Amino acid sequence: MKNVYGIAPDGGTTPFDRIHCANEEAELQDLLEKNLDLIPGDQIDPEDPRRWLLVKREMTVEDPGTGEGRWSLDLLLVDQDGIPTLVECKRFKDTRARREVIVQMFDYAANASFYLNKDKLTQYLEEQARKCGVDIETFLSEVQPTSGSS
Repeated sequence: MKNVYGIAPDGGTTPFDRIHCANEEAELQDLLEKNLDLIPGDQIDPEDPRRWLLVKREMTVEDPGTGEGRWSLDLLLVDQDGIPTLVECKRFKDTRARREVIVQMFDYAANASFYLNKDKLTQYLEEQARKCGVDIETFLSEVQPTSGSS
């Protein structure tokens, strides 16, 4: 594995110390929740990069056959166009995850119309806004372009 380096003001480089996570999935979720810009929105649309807003963390995903909570989606995001983005975090060394995460995400997406509707999304957004200590309009303005940007 390659090292990650920091660049000093004088142009020199310093390798970062490797860290070992106690729980990679939870720590990655924490990191992404606090730094949504780590998700490369410019790869989707370089002219209008996606700006993310956290809707819900650890969202229960219901089984359409039973209506019971079957799965848990790590992060539900929405972009500035209101398009939902599903994020699932997996451990680096989990080979099962490499094979099954795509199928898992297809299950979530295929069943989204069953467990995600306007009222549920509004409820989640209002909860997130309260958590952040702002009203819903202020919260939603976070994904709008700032003056001088596209």
